[in-house]
Amino acid sequence: MGIDLVRGAHHLTLSVGGAQEDYDFHARVLGLRSVKKTVLFDGELPVYHLYYGNGLGDASTLLTTFPYRQHGWKGRPGSNQAKTIKLTVPADSLNFWAERFDTLGIEYSDGRLFGTDRLFFRHPCGIEYALVGEREPDERAPWSGGGVPAEHAIRGAHGLTISAIDPREMVEFLTEGLGAKKLDSEGTTELFELGNTGHGKQIELVAEPDVMPATWRFGEGTVHHFAIDVNNPEDQQEVKDWLNGMGYTDVSERKDRRYFYSCYVRSPSGALFELAYSRPEGFLLDEVEDELGSSFQLPPHLENRRQELISQLEAIDTGAG
Repeated sequence: MGIDLVRGAHHLTLSVGGAQEDYDFHARVLGLRSVKKTVLFDGELPVYHLYYGNGLGDASTLLTTFPYRQHGWKGRPGSNQAKTIKLTVPADSLNFWAERFDTLGIEYSDGRLFGTDRLFFRHPCGIEYALVGEREPDERAPWSGGGVPAEHAIRGAHGLTISAIDPREMVEFLTEGLGAKKLDSEGTTELFELGNTGHGKQIELVAEPDVMPATWRFGEGTVHHFAIDVNNPEDQQEVKDWLNGMGYTDVSERKDRRYFYSCYVRSPSGALFELAYSRPEGFLLDEVEDELGSSFQLPPHLENRRQELISQLEAIDTGAG
């Protein structure tokens, strides 16, 4: 498969706890912009789908969440699943973030891996995060309206850490299936890079043979999927056909997610991957730039349930951010 068919991250999606708690963490602690407030399109239960990113919610800056606490669905973290959300900040900004976390009472630790300094912390529901300090220029425009100065703000996805009981088949999936390059290894962790362009390309695969497997379905406290940017419908179809030809015959049909189009595939490690490309309008499809994330949006097929859904969802105090 051509390595130019994928270009790093499109978005990362998590199953989290309470909607207000999630909003406060991403918008008020991490300083990301709330760019869309809608619902999960699958299933019958009313569940928010919240989107956070830079000013326009550009691909690779996006984190999206499903707050499941109101339904009592808990996930079990563990092996054979995505483990750590990694976000890029300028290397010289890590001290700013350490001081910010101290001020806000966020527990964290520091460390170094593959030549990058990092701050490790957790979402309130327990999901692991890392801020990765990068010295290379990053042209992604940060959001500066969330209380974090632009020079220190999160640029977007750096990548993802995946845990595997036995990583050998996952290595094949990454390199042969998605065209990733192995860059390095350190201890029990291997580093891979997706594509030649884009951001959020770093996938770290860690062997954890003694850790119990995680749950795969929706459930609070787990990473749900990693969406890869595949440029356009033609490239998406080519990657889908390639994976089907390798025997990954469970690649889903294309699904309309309103702001982008998606196919899903379960990897050998258990981590769910998505092949996504954005609509040209992006998140401006149903809101103007100054009002992104300020009102509750629904696709046309759910509009007749608006009041029903609103009545069943936790109210979110968005304020500024």
